[in-house]
Amino acid sequence: MPGMAQRKQKAVRWDGRRIRALRTHLGATQEELAEELGTRQQTISEWETGKYRPRGTSSTLLGVVAERSGFKYRAGGKKKG
Repeated sequence: MPGMAQRKQKAVRWDGRRIRALRTHLGATQEELAEELGTRQQTISEWETGKYRPRGTSSTLLGVVAERSGFKYRAGGKKKG
């Protein structure tokens, strides 16, 4: 749309480590994060343990929550060590 600032963000691959780090940053329990995202606590647990990864809207919502909370994450993400 004309006149609107266009911002292209790199897609973040939300893995268990990033999701847990976001939740810790928020000071939230799995249940509280689930409520914020409109999902179940079990889903958050499964994401954090790597059983599943968030897709589509869930991934987008994680990005919105992260941005609004000032959570800093790297789009590439290399493991330390």
